[in-house]
Amino acid sequence: MAGPAGVAYVYLVYGMYDCLNVVTGTEGAPAAVLIRAVEPLAGPDRMRADRLMVEARRKVSRTPEGLDAARARLERTPDHRLASGPGLVAAAFGIDTSWTGLDLCVADAPLRLERDPDDPDDTIASDAMAASTRVGVAYAGADWASRAWRFTIAGHRSVSGPRAR
Repeated sequence: MAGPAGVAYVYLVYGMYDCLNVVTGTEGAPAAVLIRAVEPLAGPDRMRADRLMVEARRKVSRTPEGLDAARARLERTPDHRLASGPGLVAAAFGIDTSWTGLDLCVADAPLRLERDPDDPDDTIASDAMAASTRVGVAYAGADWASRAWRFTIAGHRSVSGPRAR
Protein backbone atom coordinates (compact mmCIF):
# COMPACT_ATOMS: atom_id res chain seq x y z
CA MET A 1 0.00 0.00 0.00
CA ALA A 2 3.04 2.26 0.26
CA GLY A 3 4.07 1.65 -3.34
CA PRO A 4 3.68 3.95 -6.32
CA ALA A 5 0.24 5.27 -7.27
CA GLY A 6 -1.75 3.17 -9.72
CA VAL A 7 -0.54 -0.17 -8.43
CA ALA A 8 -2.81 -2.94 -7.12
CA TYR A 9 -2.68 -3.85 -3.45
CA VAL A 10 -4.74 -6.98 -2.70
CA TYR A 11 -5.23 -8.26 0.82
CA LEU A 12 -7.16 -11.11 2.37
CA VAL A 13 -9.81 -10.08 4.89
CA TYR A 14 -11.23 -12.46 7.49
CA GLY A 15 -9.04 -15.15 5.92
CA MET A 16 -11.72 -15.54 3.22
CA TYR A 17 -12.15 -12.60 0.88
CA ASP A 18 -9.57 -10.94 -1.35
CA CYS A 19 -10.03 -7.17 -1.59
CA LEU A 20 -8.63 -4.96 -4.35
CA ASN A 21 -7.17 -1.57 -3.50
CA VAL A 22 -5.61 0.94 -5.85
CA VAL A 23 -2.59 2.67 -4.34
CA THR A 24 -3.10 6.43 -4.50
CA GLY A 25 -0.35 8.13 -2.54
CA THR A 26 3.27 8.89 -3.07
CA GLU A 27 5.70 6.02 -2.78
CA GLY A 28 6.61 5.34 0.82
CA ALA A 29 3.37 6.78 2.23
CA PRO A 30 0.60 4.17 2.56
CA ALA A 31 -2.60 5.34 0.88
CA ALA A 32 -5.10 3.41 -1.21
CA VAL A 33 -8.73 3.25 -2.28
CA LEU A 34 -10.69 0.05 -1.71
CA ILE A 35 -12.69 -0.90 -4.81
CA ARG A 36 -16.03 -1.76 -3.25
CA ALA A 37 -18.11 -2.35 -6.39
CA VAL A 38 -17.82 -2.52 -10.16
CA GLU A 39 -20.57 -2.23 -12.74
CA PRO A 40 -20.07 -4.98 -15.32
CA LEU A 41 -20.07 -3.44 -18.79
CA ALA A 42 -18.89 -6.61 -20.55
CA GLY A 43 -18.14 -10.22 -19.75
CA PRO A 44 -20.78 -11.21 -17.18
CA ASP A 45 -20.43 -14.89 -18.10
CA ARG A 46 -16.69 -14.74 -17.39
CA MET A 47 -17.40 -12.97 -14.10
CA ARG A 48 -19.82 -15.73 -13.11
CA ALA A 49 -17.22 -18.38 -14.02
CA ASP A 50 -14.54 -16.61 -11.95
CA ARG A 51 -16.88 -16.24 -9.00
CA LEU A 52 -17.79 -19.93 -9.22
CA MET A 53 -14.08 -20.85 -9.29
CA VAL A 54 -13.53 -18.82 -6.10
CA GLU A 55 -16.66 -20.32 -4.53
CA ALA A 56 -15.40 -23.84 -5.31
CA ARG A 57 -12.40 -23.20 -3.03
CA ARG A 58 -14.66 -22.51 -0.05
CA LYS A 59 -15.24 -25.42 2.30
CA VAL A 60 -19.04 -25.16 2.10
CA SER A 61 -18.95 -25.53 -1.69
CA ARG A 62 -16.57 -28.44 -1.98
CA THR A 63 -19.39 -30.96 -2.29
CA PRO A 64 -21.27 -31.42 -5.58
CA GLU A 65 -24.42 -30.15 -3.85
CA GLY A 66 -22.66 -27.08 -2.48
CA LEU A 67 -21.24 -26.23 -5.88
CA ASP A 68 -24.65 -26.74 -7.52
CA ALA A 69 -26.21 -24.37 -4.97
CA ALA A 70 -23.50 -21.75 -5.65
CA ARG A 71 -24.01 -22.13 -9.41
CA ALA A 72 -27.78 -21.69 -9.03
CA ARG A 73 -27.27 -18.56 -6.88
CA LEU A 74 -24.96 -17.07 -9.50
CA GLU A 75 -27.43 -17.80 -12.29
CA ARG A 76 -30.06 -15.82 -10.36
CA THR A 77 -27.70 -12.92 -9.67
CA PRO A 78 -28.40 -9.94 -11.94
CA ASP A 79 -25.38 -8.80 -13.98
CA HIS A 80 -25.21 -5.46 -12.17
CA ARG A 81 -24.77 -7.24 -8.80
CA LEU A 82 -21.96 -9.63 -9.82
CA ALA A 83 -19.27 -7.38 -8.32
CA SER A 84 -21.30 -5.45 -5.75
CA GLY A 85 -19.01 -5.80 -2.76
CA PRO A 86 -15.26 -5.70 -2.20
CA GLY A 87 -14.90 -9.49 -1.94
CA LEU A 88 -17.14 -9.94 -4.97
CA VAL A 89 -15.05 -7.51 -7.04
CA ALA A 90 -11.98 -9.67 -6.54
CA ALA A 91 -13.92 -12.91 -7.08
CA ALA A 92 -15.60 -11.63 -10.26
CA PHE A 93 -12.21 -10.84 -11.79
CA GLY A 94 -10.33 -13.84 -10.39
CA ILE A 95 -8.11 -11.55 -8.32
CA ASP A 96 -6.14 -12.80 -5.33
CA THR A 97 -3.18 -11.54 -3.32
CA SER A 98 -0.76 -12.59 -6.08
CA TRP A 99 -2.02 -9.57 -8.06
CA THR A 100 -0.43 -7.17 -5.56
CA GLY A 101 2.10 -4.95 -7.31
CA LEU A 102 0.41 -5.07 -10.73
CA ASP A 103 0.58 -1.69 -12.47
CA LEU A 104 -3.07 -0.90 -13.25
CA CYS A 105 -2.16 1.98 -15.55
CA VAL A 106 -0.35 -0.07 -18.21
CA ALA A 107 -2.40 -0.60 -21.37
CA ASP A 108 -1.56 -4.31 -21.73
CA ALA A 109 -1.99 -5.28 -18.06
CA PRO A 110 -4.47 -8.13 -17.46
CA LEU A 111 -6.28 -5.81 -15.03
CA ARG A 112 -6.20 -2.11 -15.67
CA LEU A 113 -7.95 1.18 -15.06
CA GLU A 114 -9.51 2.64 -18.18
CA ARG A 115 -11.46 5.71 -19.11
CA ASP A 116 -15.12 5.29 -19.95
CA PRO A 117 -15.23 5.34 -23.78
CA ASP A 118 -18.66 7.00 -23.61
CA ASP A 119 -17.32 9.78 -21.35
CA PRO A 120 -13.93 10.88 -22.69
CA ASP A 121 -13.65 13.60 -20.03
CA ASP A 122 -14.24 11.07 -17.22
CA THR A 123 -16.57 13.47 -15.51
CA ILE A 124 -19.19 12.66 -12.95
CA ALA A 125 -21.44 15.53 -11.99
CA SER A 126 -20.73 16.63 -8.43
CA ASP A 127 -24.39 16.15 -7.52
CA ALA A 128 -24.07 12.49 -8.57
CA MET A 129 -21.29 11.89 -6.04
CA ALA A 130 -22.11 10.82 -2.51
CA ALA A 131 -20.07 10.28 0.62
CA SER A 132 -21.07 8.15 3.57
CA THR A 133 -19.46 6.44 6.52
CA ARG A 134 -17.45 3.33 5.80
CA VAL A 135 -18.82 -0.15 6.32
CA GLY A 136 -17.34 -2.54 8.90
CA VAL A 137 -14.93 -0.20 10.66
CA ALA A 138 -16.67 0.30 14.01
CA TYR A 139 -13.72 -1.50 15.62
CA ALA A 140 -11.55 1.55 14.80
CA GLY A 141 -13.48 3.77 17.21
CA ALA A 142 -16.14 6.42 16.76
CA ASP A 143 -13.83 9.07 15.32
CA TRP A 144 -12.65 6.85 12.45
CA ALA A 145 -15.95 5.04 11.93
CA SER A 146 -17.89 8.29 11.60
CA ARG A 147 -15.76 9.75 8.81
CA ALA A 148 -17.49 9.99 5.45
CA TRP A 149 -14.70 8.29 3.50
CA ARG A 150 -16.90 5.98 1.44
CA PHE A 151 -17.50 7.57 -1.96
CA THR A 152 -20.09 6.36 -4.45
CA ILE A 153 -22.18 7.45 -7.35
CA ALA A 154 -25.41 8.25 -5.52
CA GLY A 155 -28.04 5.53 -5.87
CA HIS A 156 -26.00 3.45 -8.32
CA ARG A 157 -27.46 -0.03 -8.60
CA SER A 158 -24.09 -1.79 -8.37
CA VAL A 159 -23.02 -0.12 -5.10
CA SER A 160 -22.64 -2.49 -2.16
CA GLY A 161 -23.91 -1.85 1.33
CA PRO A 162 -26.03 1.18 2.17
CA ARG A 163 -26.69 3.23 -0.93
CA ALA A 164 -25.79 6.79 -0.06
CA ARG A 165 -28.14 9.29 -1.67
